[in-house]
Amino acid sequence: MPKVIYYVASSLDGFIATEDNSLDWLLQFGFEAFQAHYDRFIAGVGAVVMGGETYRWLRTEEPDNWSYRQPCWVLTSREESAPPQADVRFASGDVREVLAAARDAAGERDVWVVGGGNVAAQFADAGLLDELWVTYMPVALGNGRRLLPVDGPTPPMHLVATTQFNGGAAELRFAVG
Repeated sequence: MPKVIYYVASSLDGFIATEDNSLDWLLQFGFEAFQAHYDRFIAGVGAVVMGGETYRWLRTEEPDNWSYRQPCWVLTSREESAPPQADVRFASGDVREVLAAARDAAGERDVWVVGGGNVAAQFADAGLLDELWVTYMPVALGNGRRLLPVDGPTPPMHLVATTQFNGGAAELRFAVG
């Protein structure tokens, strides 16, 4: 059964970006140690969902590159434009409706909730996340954009897998409920 997965990197103190949306703290680690793991993950993804801030960050950082080959839903209330040749759809409102469309498009593959934390929290608050895959990086930020700013307690999560990476990062994979 395809899953809805929040797959993300976090600082040890639970932040996914600085207050000004910088990822320099993460980028300093490079991608080599994580590439094969990411490639296996993305091969099982049939659709992605992200927030407007994440979308605008991606478009600003790499304006001529859109790396997602899957259909992508961007949750935003702003007027946005899609990259050429990309299957990007803009939506606002209830995440249940967005998820229904993303699941249809994903077929037998998973739906990746890319982020940010506020989007993932909407899915968690609605009881729609199946798993969280959090790669904790060996750095603390002190403040920033929270990993999962939910409205209240989540159901208990169960650790189902761990992956250790060179350089001190560790992925914890949790099933929800």
